[in-house]
Amino acid sequence: MRGLPPAFWWIWLSVLVNWIGGFAGPMLAMSLTAGRGYSASSAGLVLSLVGLGGIAGTFLGGALADRIGRRTTMFAAHLWTAASMALLGLSDGPWAVAASALAMGGGAAAVRPAMQASLTDLVRPEDRQRAFSLNYWALNAGGAVAAVLAGLMVSHGYTLIFLADGAATLACGVLVLAKVPETRPSPTSEPTGPVPGSGTTTSVPVHRDGPFMLFVLMTAVFAMVFQQGFSTLPVVMTAEGHPPETYSLVSAANGLMIVALQIPLTRLVKGRPPAVVLPAAGLLLGGGFGLTMFADSAAAFACTVLIWTLGEILQAPAGIAVTADRAPAHQRGRYQGVYGGAWSAAAFLAPAGGGWVLDHWGATTLWALCALLATTAGLGGALVTARHKSFRTDSPSTAREGSGTPLPTASSRPGRGNPDEGNTS
Repeated sequence: MRGLPPAFWWIWLSVLVNWIGGFAGPMLAMSLTAGRGYSASSAGLVLSLVGLGGIAGTFLGGALADRIGRRTTMFAAHLWTAASMALLGLSDGPWAVAASALAMGGGAAAVRPAMQASLTDLVRPEDRQRAFSLNYWALNAGGAVAAVLAGLMVSHGYTLIFLADGAATLACGVLVLAKVPETRPSPTSEPTGPVPGSGTTTSVPVHRDGPFMLFVLMTAVFAMVFQQGFSTLPVVMTAEGHPPETYSLVSAANGLMIVALQIPLTRLVKGRPPAVVLPAAGLLLGGGFGLTMFADSAAAFACTVLIWTLGEILQAPAGIAVTADRAPAHQRGRYQGVYGGAWSAAAFLAPAGGGWVLDHWGATTLWALCALLATTAGLGGALVTARHKSFRTDSPSTAREGSGTPLPTASSRPGRGNPDEGNTS
């Protein structure tokens, strides 16, 4: 944990607070069915709207982070999410609930690319994977605490859960506003020449960066498999006679593993290139889901979850770090937005895709297909990052950013007044 700038720790703290206060997530489906009388299909539609909003939010948040600033976008997205969360808790009509869910998903997703771009600006290239691992640990530790607190709060009504979640999100926005510096490069300082080692120019839009878009595709495949652990796995376990409580315990193993092993595994793979980490992640994820076809008890299912969780632990911070190393400074928000869009799209599409395979071909085929796709995603990501030097943290395009200090903003240049003026986030 040493050697990271103070601003990183303020962002880390905001993530921890945000997820400790994420009471609504574990209770959203239950609040719709048990609390408001929605059918299972109607509740599923609302949850899909949250995912749909997340797809739009990741792209919008990335674009705004590059255009109006990282801190401005984070604060505005937190504020929007807090308001949407409160409206979702107070709304009764189906259209109001649907609109609030869509808005909440967009706001929550818009925070991530701005935050990741800010961390990329602040942290030296050789420390980025470590920094993103610490952030991922805070996210999962906070989520585990939130699930427990939400269970204690539910006896006081679902509305309280949503209002408390909104208040915690608003507190995160205030924390970002008060403590996190703006790090967006000045538009007048944006380079237009070739990026050393990448073979591209910094003026190329992210969607025309072929190698990166191929990496995003591999990430989407990986994420589609990962999402089966929260969509089709509970369906399969229930069909085999396991009660819902058993799946809850098996699912809890995922969060506990991340909290316990994220930091030790980060130390273990420190300094290893993505071409080594990514295929290991794909093999672990694929192996865990592939072995699920042989699971016949709660303990066996838990063991498979432990295996694919190791793949998640390796891939999540590595993928963000790879994106950070590839992106030109003035497009970091857009690159992180496109990368995050792969995960948001998978969250939206994977339940339907996995359910279709399960209904038509059965569980054995589903888990075998998961094993094949996850392995392909890991090896494909490794090949892309190995062939293009700018994906690696030792490349010339990233080594020159190693100061760890925020890049100058337009408002911090001489003659522009106080650095905080104009950065109203």
